[in-house]
Amino acid sequence: MTDSAFPTTSREWRLLSRPVGWPKPEDFELAEAEIRRPAAGEVLVRNAYVSVDPYMRGRMSSAKSYVAPFELGKAMQGGAVGEVVASAAEGVSVGDHVLHFGGWREYATVDAKQAVKVDPEAAPLSTYLGVLGMTGLTAYAGLLRTASFKEGDSVFVSGAAGAVGSQVGQIAKLKGASRVIGSAGSDDKVKLLVEEYGFDAAFNYKNGPVAEQLRAAAPDGVDVYFDNVGGEHLEAAIGSLNLHGRIAICGMISVYNNTEAAPGPKNLARLIQTRGRIEGLLVGDHYDLQSEFVAEVGGWIRSGELKYRETVVEGIENNLEAFLGVLRGDNIGKMIVKL
Repeated sequence: MTDSAFPTTSREWRLLSRPVGWPKPEDFELAEAEIRRPAAGEVLVRNAYVSVDPYMRGRMSSAKSYVAPFELGKAMQGGAVGEVVASAAEGVSVGDHVLHFGGWREYATVDAKQAVKVDPEAAPLSTYLGVLGMTGLTAYAGLLRTASFKEGDSVFVSGAAGAVGSQVGQIAKLKGASRVIGSAGSDDKVKLLVEEYGFDAAFNYKNGPVAEQLRAAAPDGVDVYFDNVGGEHLEAAIGSLNLHGRIAICGMISVYNNTEAAPGPKNLARLIQTRGRIEGLLVGDHYDLQSEFVAEVGGWIRSGELKYRETVVEGIENNLEAFLGVLRGDNIGKMIVKL
């Protein structure tokens, strides 16, 4: 094993209690932990960027889900990218950069088999957490596979200024959508969607009923709805769904902090009339598309055809506030913490 100089302790965020409703600062602590040197097959990574994502709210609950809940009193996890500073694994050297799941901390000792080498020369390190990472693949697979997008479709995206939504809309345009409509939570975000990302129309969902605004933006209805929000947006999309329309459910951020069950759409019976389809989406089911995704989206990024934004918060001490900012919708594009 070789290593370079590094501290003996690292700061990490731990979950102390399971939030009820909106997470509160007292549910968490920023603690100092001893850095464990890597055992055989492991590497020690100095994290450069860590990710905060809406799905992490679900892991703070003890409810059974598709991923195990965070353990109380232990460091939380999430996507991270950084530099290897010590290695006891073949094929991974000090100085390599890797993508792994030991986020919410400054240093992480991880199984090398669970770390993926990334090239900081090919793209900025932060992009491997967003536009070229899990959120990008979510957009790509969700639109093209789950929602069975085809050229000429009219597409509606909620949470369209976020990391996933902004990519969904642009990929749809690049693949020949007839019309792309997005919703967002501020007039500035709406302007961004149309002027920078090339959406045909967008609206601020806070400015009036979503159903009315969607009908005005998509008078001929929608063939595909990519749902990041749920609630009123889902009901509105069902109301505007065309014959054989498809809905991909990626997230429902509007209900993540509810303390009581949110009511479902009142117009589900319309799916009978439209022969519409609703399907849930988990990116973990679509890693077979990874190489195709990186090749195609990487090409669009290099050519300037696909644009992306990042909201970068500095310092591990601000990791929690960055996460809460995602739930509030403070970010434009991917929310990332730079360490």
